[in-house]
Amino acid sequence: MTMSVGWYLRRLSRMGPREVGGRAGDAVRRRRWRSARPDCPSVPVARFTAVLPTGTIAAIPPDAAKRLIAEADRLMYGHVEYFGVVRDDLTDPDWWYDPKTGRRAPWGYAFDVPYRNEDAVGDIKQIWELSRHQYLTVLAAAYAITGNERYAERVAEHLRSWWAANPPLRGVHWISGIELGIRLLSWVWIRRLLDGWPGAAGLFEDNTVALNQIWHHQRWLAAFPSRGSSANNHIIAEAAGQFAGACAFDWFPSSTRWRADALRSLERQLRGNTFASGLNRELATEYHGLVLELGLAAVAEADAADVPVPASIRLVLLRMTDALAAIVDSRLRPPRQGDADDGHGLVVDGTGTERWASLLATGDAVFGRLAWWPTVTGTDVRTPLLAALIRPYAKDGTVTRPSSRPAHFADAGLTILRGPGEIWARCDGGPHGFLSIAAHAHADALSVEVRHDGVDVLADPGTYCYHGQPGWRQYFRSTLGHNTLQLDGSDQSVSGGPFLWTRQARSRVLAVDTSDASDGGTARWSAEHDGYQRSVHRRRVELTAASQELRVVDEVRGPRRAVQLAFHLGPAITADLADNRARLTWTRDGEDRSAVLDLPGQLSWRAHRGETAPPLGWYSAGFGRKEPSTTLIGTGFTDGAEGFTTVLRFRG
Repeated sequence: MTMSVGWYLRRLSRMGPREVGGRAGDAVRRRRWRSARPDCPSVPVARFTAVLPTGTIAAIPPDAAKRLIAEADRLMYGHVEYFGVVRDDLTDPDWWYDPKTGRRAPWGYAFDVPYRNEDAVGDIKQIWELSRHQYLTVLAAAYAITGNERYAERVAEHLRSWWAANPPLRGVHWISGIELGIRLLSWVWIRRLLDGWPGAAGLFEDNTVALNQIWHHQRWLAAFPSRGSSANNHIIAEAAGQFAGACAFDWFPSSTRWRADALRSLERQLRGNTFASGLNRELATEYHGLVLELGLAAVAEADAADVPVPASIRLVLLRMTDALAAIVDSRLRPPRQGDADDGHGLVVDGTGTERWASLLATGDAVFGRLAWWPTVTGTDVRTPLLAALIRPYAKDGTVTRPSSRPAHFADAGLTILRGPGEIWARCDGGPHGFLSIAAHAHADALSVEVRHDGVDVLADPGTYCYHGQPGWRQYFRSTLGHNTLQLDGSDQSVSGGPFLWTRQARSRVLAVDTSDASDGGTARWSAEHDGYQRSVHRRRVELTAASQELRVVDEVRGPRRAVQLAFHLGPAITADLADNRARLTWTRDGEDRSAVLDLPGQLSWRAHRGETAPPLGWYSAGFGRKEPSTTLIGTGFTDGAEGFTTVLRFRG
């Protein structure tokens, strides 16, 4: 999509003077770089010393190694899937081609490429993903495990191809700092994993083309950091990649300065992007995972290079890990909250490796698990690699960790209610999002998300897309696209563009009692928000153990208004709706399960599934993928006289 003049004005209105000044300086620098691209300084002697300790590869569990090698072999045959689109051209990739639209990005000075315009460029996410080179880290890991040089040779072939096709500052791969940061981190790990290959030095430190690329990546990241209202997960990826590169590839006159500047930025941004409770301030769970991965990877580089790291960095990562352990369900799935684009910081595992279990396994290895942590099953490759580099966490008497499993995160407004039969419910009463634009937020205030033994029953539908499909982008981040209440057909928060909110609903939690309902009690939560001017939406949720019952009561204080109350069912759920009662059935591990959903009788209820005009009744399991699912919509009016009560009863 192409941004309008109105969008630029709205975006400008969300910036402060310092950000405006910084962006003006960036614009001047880009013009200067167009006509005077500098050359990489000469490097008389370059040696790579950030190698894995002896015995690291042998510590990789056999089943994790087997999955990785199977994935590497698929890649060797040219097969890969990104965001629901299958590619079979990976033996000789076109780095600028988008297989989704069939378009090829135009050549030119990087900052002139209209990357948001899908008609001109294609789907930029499809183009960028391959060039993060995380599939090459998988191939490099396969070489490290097997010693088979065909994997190393393919990595070398593709890196040389990419470097030749993407000279500094030319084309779409020199536009976005997060892409450069993640790519630089991938190159560090590729070099590390190829260390036993005879051609490794010739590919990197003895290769003037590689040195030029590495230097220009770091120079770019030093010059164009994300600023102000855009300083979310992007700037952490930029700082982590810059820091990793300056630690492992410390061959340039500016390496010491780049390393110090990147470490200061990383420390500041990790603190700024994380609540004291450990949850990510973007309130988008996938980005919690991305930031945690990037932070752990950065600390691994610091320890490998013997670079001191501020204690605050390790403390933030510790708290993020404990918070993750606290919020996952019985199958180690965290909430599906806010935007998600399947982004990873470091990929060295094959298909079938569970991301969240892997992060918790790494947290256990680095920080030590607490007694209340869930049991982590499964194995991965990444954990032994990171654990071999990261120094074990030194317990500090001034740092306290939760003695029992937290259920309410007051700063983030996130509450987890748990009950018998592995009932898990997330209640959202937190901030709309992070920074003035809240780029990755959804209009989901007071939404609930309910699972039974890890199965989505009342589901958060997900994200699906960012660019190119504004109707779908709007639906998946809308109020009607979440399990909450809409008034007068309007969202609670006002969107000014695909990553911009010009007015944000303010929520506050009124009461919480997170007593474990599995002990026979009732867990309670209530909150309200002011997103609907002239009206306040208040919601109360109760989870009762004895009846395995979840009760949701919605109240609207204010004048008479039209109401739409939405409940989105997970894709595994079959619903039989009769009047205001829906019978829900599904299968889990070969066993039939069921529940009854009694809906407010004051509203008229309809089931919607897979509709497109407008979109309604969809579930996105991952970026670029969607499938029909059932959404129940109740329509009517509220005059503030009585509430709407919904009761979900699980069958024993």
